[in-house]
Amino acid sequence: MKKYIIERMKSLFIVLVGITIITFLLGLITPGDPAELSLSRGGNYSPTSEQIEQRREEMGLNKPVYIQYLDWIKGVLKGDFGESYSSNESVSEMIRRKLPITVKLALYSIGITSFLGISLGIISAIYKDTLIDGSINLMNNIMLSLPNFWLALLFILFFSEILGWLPTSGNGGWKHMLMPAFSLSLVTIATTARVMRSSMIQEFGKQYYLALKSKGISKFNLYIRNILPNSILPILTLLANFMGSILGGSAVIETIFALPGIGSYAIESIYLKDFPYLQAYVLITGFVFVLVTTLIDIVSIIIDPKIRIGADSYEN
Repeated sequence: MKKYIIERMKSLFIVLVGITIITFLLGLITPGDPAELSLSRGGNYSPTSEQIEQRREEMGLNKPVYIQYLDWIKGVLKGDFGESYSSNESVSEMIRRKLPITVKLALYSIGITSFLGISLGIISAIYKDTLIDGSINLMNNIMLSLPNFWLALLFILFFSEILGWLPTSGNGGWKHMLMPAFSLSLVTIATTARVMRSSMIQEFGKQYYLALKSKGISKFNLYIRNILPNSILPILTLLANFMGSILGGSAVIETIFALPGIGSYAIESIYLKDFPYLQAYVLITGFVFVLVTTLIDIVSIIIDPKIRIGADSYEN
């Protein structure tokens, strides 16, 4: 197992380095001269070639590409992502200000996914091949087929414009988070419910379940205290992966609901050609996804004997 973990950490390092290289190259291959863009943001809309060249020198753009990459990495390691082309503000400060909103949205989404996805999966498994199971499966199929931006617009129309129950936009209390979180969660709820159902049904065929059932213990003790703990590991892995993908995939939802998170400005930064911010966004979301996935892999082999046996066989 130790060797497996070491190999996973080596792979993690290689992937993280790869993400930094791709993110850095993103700023190089995008159209437009950063020096000229920087001057135009400062009000100089017709800079001379000398002014552009001077600005390029100030920004370090005349250095060899590998030197630019190393300088950029040094800054990133210090928490410095450079200055925004659109506002001349520190990108790190912008991220620090906007990130809590995106994290808050992600936590709401994960909370909703956990409660509803696990609950629906348990009910569907207990009532397997009944009308209840069929109804839940139908609902899951519908949720998986609908794009989240369409659901967001539908929620706004129904819960805000028609019923007037929830605010359409802004960052305030829990009411402001309900519609964005549900819009972001419906696909993950359906996926979680399916995995939970499948995991529980697998446990129903095992000897310990049949033995406990024959003893006539209560359904609560049978399903919640005995079956659920043995079925939950795939869900924990799934939810951890969702956390990373939600952080990176919340941009459209944040834009629709006017939430000032890191995702909504990432979309705006594409139009503004604010490459330093876009680089920081891609780097952070990529790092979060890879780190969370690797951490869950390692935790899984520690707590699950079957996975641990597979990791041990990796060493032999």
